[in-house]
Amino acid sequence: MVNAAIVGLGWWGKTLVEAVQHVSQDIHFVAGTTRTVTPEVQAFAHEQRFQLADNYEALLANPTLDAIVLATPHSMHAMQVIAAAAVKKHIFCEKPFALRLEDAEAAVDATNKAGVTLGLGYNRRFHPEMTKLRDRIRSGDLGTILHLEATMTFPNALMLKPTTWRANRQETPCGGLTPMGVHAVDGMIDLCGHIDHVYCQSFRRVVEINADDTTSILFRMRDGMSGYLGTMTATGPGFSFQVFGSKGWVRLEGMTHVAGASSEERRTRLFRSCKFQPSKGEAQVWEAGRLDVTRAALDAFAQAASGGPAYPIPTDQMIHGVAVTEAIVRSAASGRVEHVA
Repeated sequence: MVNAAIVGLGWWGKTLVEAVQHVSQDIHFVAGTTRTVTPEVQAFAHEQRFQLADNYEALLANPTLDAIVLATPHSMHAMQVIAAAAVKKHIFCEKPFALRLEDAEAAVDATNKAGVTLGLGYNRRFHPEMTKLRDRIRSGDLGTILHLEATMTFPNALMLKPTTWRANRQETPCGGLTPMGVHAVDGMIDLCGHIDHVYCQSFRRVVEINADDTTSILFRMRDGMSGYLGTMTATGPGFSFQVFGSKGWVRLEGMTHVAGASSEERRTRLFRSCKFQPSKGEAQVWEAGRLDVTRAALDAFAQAASGGPAYPIPTDQMIHGVAVTEAIVRSAASGRVEHVA
């Protein structure tokens, strides 16, 4: 059993705790810290039976802790990962891993030198429907892959207060890219390899905070297929991911992490209806099974930290995902196609 500490107790930090506490055989939260300790946070820590520490440094100095789980602002991730690696603690980091390529490379280098496990919270990779889609592609069942397409939407930006860190344009460039779109980018990397270049347009239509609410991105993969991602943060919640091949296409639909939805709903209903349309023949339609993908990601991390199978997201893909994110942000600012470093 891995003894872990949660860093950041906003709505998603709490969701991470709820996914595994008292039910996982692999990981258990025994401590935590957050920037603002409210009565609600204190009540949550009491209910989940973990101790609140004064700050991050106190957690790093705690010899009983095996691992740190980061649910903090994106710009803090790299330095927090490096600090945890320096004291030989395993790290699970929420997405996006970092906002700059050089920070991601430094963080991975620190964990490699320390010999600790690094996990990243791209939990959609763990759903059986993504595994089935990956197997279809690699077996040739879809033929030559032509195009990948994803749309991710939620209404969260309509409810954000200007003082929250997620309303900070520096923390969340290109609107829905960092809170949800990077999941689709990671899926494209997982299924079809590295991305060569991108083009992005991103702007604000209706939200009151100083952030974009409408973002669209074009991709070209190194292996030749194209991709598209659209995110909107001021409309109804939804998620779709579709892969088009010369032998047919597969479409997965579901929901996004909607603030205010129940923890169980956010964790288990990301995938719902699925469809395979072959180039010739009848379509196949089915309903995705329920799986707590957040627990699956944390369990996989804990098993890797305990000497089990390696965490299934390789660190080179973690780094490449950051390089793609950085190129998208550059493209939105320049108005040009940007190559991925």
